[in-house]
Amino acid sequence: MAASTLDVEVRSKPIVAFSTKSSQKRFGQLEFVGGLIFTSPEPLFGAISSIRFLPDGKDFIAVLDTGHWMSGQVERNADGVLSGLSHVKIDPILDETGNEARRKRDMDAEGLAVRGDTAFVSFEQFPRIGVFSTKNLAAATPTSKVPHLLPDQELRRNAGLETLVLSPASSPLQGALVTVTEASVDTRGNLYAAVLDGPRKGLFFVAKDASFSVTDGAFLENGDLLLLERRFNLAEGVGMRLRRISADTIKPGAVVDGPILLEADLAYQIDNMEGLDVVKGADGSTRLIFVSDDNHSFLQRSLMLEFKLTD
Repeated sequence: MAASTLDVEVRSKPIVAFSTKSSQKRFGQLEFVGGLIFTSPEPLFGAISSIRFLPDGKDFIAVLDTGHWMSGQVERNADGVLSGLSHVKIDPILDETGNEARRKRDMDAEGLAVRGDTAFVSFEQFPRIGVFSTKNLAAATPTSKVPHLLPDQELRRNAGLETLVLSPASSPLQGALVTVTEASVDTRGNLYAAVLDGPRKGLFFVAKDASFSVTDGAFLENGDLLLLERRFNLAEGVGMRLRRISADTIKPGAVVDGPILLEADLAYQIDNMEGLDVVKGADGSTRLIFVSDDNHSFLQRSLMLEFKLTD
C-alpha cells in the first residue's frame, strides 16, 4: 500500500570552512561559500542519492536510495549563505500499481533529472529509467520508461545507472538526457555512458580512475559536464573529486576525460558525496551544491556544501 507524505523536521549546523585545518576559501577555480550538517528525528531522512534544484534555485527535489522522494526548500541568511532546510517532505516512490515497493532493491533510486514537470529517475539494482510527474509526488507513478541504451549485461551490481543529468537546451547536446555508470567498465577500463536522445544520441565512455567511482553529475550553462566522483577504500580512505568534461567531446563512441577542479579527503568537510547540482547565485555567479549520502549510519553525516565557480 502507498504511504502518506511525511513532514520532516531538519536541524542544521553550519560549516564555515571546507578545510579542517585552515580558513582557506579558494580551491583552484572554486570558492567555498558555506555548508551545513543535517540531522533529523525522522529515521527516513538521509540516504540522498541525487538532488535537483528547480528554476528558482530554492526549491529542490531529491531521490533517496531507499526508494523515496524528498522535496523542500533551502534557506539562506542575510549574507546569502546556506542556513537550513524548510518545508521538507518525504514520499515513497510508487510503482506502476501505485504502491510502495516492498524491498529497497526494487526502488534503489540513484539518479535524477528534471525537465519541466517531469522527473526521470534511474534505478540501479533493476536497471531502468522511470518517468514521473512532479506535480504531485505523493501520488506519482511511472508513466513510461526511457531506454537507457547501455548493455544490461555490462551493468555491474550496485555500480550501474548512478548518474542521470539533463543537458542545457542551448548546448551541443540540445537538452538531451545523459547517463553515466558508477563503476561499470568496458574491456579498456572505461565507464559506460550514453546520450539518451537528441542529435548525439548513443553510447560513449568516460575515462575511469581506478580509485574513484562516479556518483552524480551536472551541466554548466555552456554544456560542459561536471562529474562528482567518490573514493572509498582501506588503502586510500574516503575521498571526493570533481571533473569537468568539455561539451564538444561528448559524442557517440568517444572516450571523454577532463581536468580535476577539486579533490578532497577527510582533511576537508566531506563524507560519502553522492549528489551535485548547479544553480545561479543571487549575484549571477555559478554555484555548485554537493550533498552526501549518510547511508542512515551513525558513522556518517548528511552534508550540503556550496562553492562558487570563479572562472
